[in-house]
Amino acid sequence: MAEIDWDRARVLVEFGPGVGTITREVLKRMRRDAVLVAIELNEEFVEHLGETIHDTRLRLVHGSAADVRRILAEQGLAAADYIISSIPYSLLSAAERQEIVSESRHALQAQGSLLVFQFNRSLLPYLKSSFSSVKLNFQLLNILPVLVFHCTP
Repeated sequence: MAEIDWDRARVLVEFGPGVGTITREVLKRMRRDAVLVAIELNEEFVEHLGETIHDTRLRLVHGSAADVRRILAEQGLAAADYIISSIPYSLLSAAERQEIVSESRHALQAQGSLLVFQFNRSLLPYLKSSFSSVKLNFQLLNILPVLVFHCTP
């Protein structure tokens, strides 16, 4: 998350928070007046997060990342400054991957960024089709080492 300008970030979105490992780290770094919208498809994870994280800046949504623009509008929020995604895209169909990447691009502010954590490069063509800049980094300290895609409009 080194790519995030925490002083500027007011609206953050997390796709697939799971049990909240990244969610907790984002909340530690966020401004007091920022909002984190965590979109999770698995209802059990949503319930777990609601029971274990008590932070008024967190807005948990049981839904699909493909609906990010609608979800932001329902939350009364403008476009996102940052979207953080650790969805296992390799388990999705090509159409689902394209839809989520495209919706992410349109849900971002002009100066926004999409950060994607993946274990392989299979998402790269989708990212390149929607974003003008896609930078690839590695996080070797993670077990297993993870690829980090930093995408900007």
